[in-house]
Amino acid sequence: MNEKSLSFLKRLMGTPSPSGHERAAQDIVKAEIEGFCDRVERDTHGNQIGIINPEGRPRVMLSGHIDEIGFMIKYIDENGYLYFAPVGGWDPQISQGQRVVILTKKGPIKGVIGKKPIHLLTQEDRKKVVQIKDQWIDIGAKNKEEAEKIVRVGDYAVVDVQFEELMGDIVVSRGFDDKSGAFVVAETLRLLKDKGFSAGVYGVTSVQEEIGLRGAKTSAYHINPDIGIAIDVTFATDAPTVEKKLVGDIKIGGGPVIARGPNINPKVEALLIKTAEEEGIPYQLEGANRATGTDANAIQITRGGIAAGLVSIPNRYMHTPCEIVSLSDLENVAKLLAGFIKRLTPDIDLIP
Repeated sequence: MNEKSLSFLKRLMGTPSPSGHERAAQDIVKAEIEGFCDRVERDTHGNQIGIINPEGRPRVMLSGHIDEIGFMIKYIDENGYLYFAPVGGWDPQISQGQRVVILTKKGPIKGVIGKKPIHLLTQEDRKKVVQIKDQWIDIGAKNKEEAEKIVRVGDYAVVDVQFEELMGDIVVSRGFDDKSGAFVVAETLRLLKDKGFSAGVYGVTSVQEEIGLRGAKTSAYHINPDIGIAIDVTFATDAPTVEKKLVGDIKIGGGPVIARGPNINPKVEALLIKTAEEEGIPYQLEGANRATGTDANAIQITRGGIAAGLVSIPNRYMHTPCEIVSLSDLENVAKLLAGFIKRLTPDIDLIP
């Protein structure tokens, strides 16, 4: 990956964007894409849309959700401890003992999710599954009054971990689900900046996917595209304990994962596969036997129905603070989408 793109990825991953609090991350994307889009819009829901060739046909929507899972402060007790609820799908066994950053009106505040030391746990306690409601954030406040000078109920928080490079082209960060997809949308727009194609392209970094595919619903209705492709992460099954018979054979570094199933338009699926083969892009297939838990679900059933596709990035350890992806997979997904768009013609038949 070139240094400019890698620098953009690092800035994006380092910017908190829990569902409902995506503005700072959207600003990072806007600064990156406005130089090669005809225009960039942001709607009242918070979705951001980079548009190239707006009069072109067919109209193609790319959607990578920019929100990540996080926490929200619900209650501050008399001793200044902050109790919280999950924003998105958290495993409560993972949140214990994590460092966090709270996004307050006075700026980011550091804290830790406290836990009783193992030495003080009874044998019965050790067998219990700890719930989120029984965890708390400690910011070092002396009491409720001191805490409330800084933190308010409704403030967001995220785990305080950063982007790191591992071996080869493997990288780790919180929030690759799905800021990696938002990154791919921006990279695809960059690859298309010289135009030379007939389609109108609407690159959406959508919001609030983690709490119900909400941004994709409103942006797809607004854009009313002919084709809508979601870019998300999917479960890599090349790690221990993941059952390939149930999930499929998906490898980190194995290339874009093209979904097949009832959520996916067969013509879109076929052209994605053809593009990958003609461009020499390695790809993997994923069977999606029902509505996917991605923006493709919301896009497909908007208005009178949209020809939907789903291209995913293999991801290990999803919804943990240490999600892992391959930089080459990110690059290849962007190349695949750009190649797909360049092959579209105004008279394309999308009827199954």
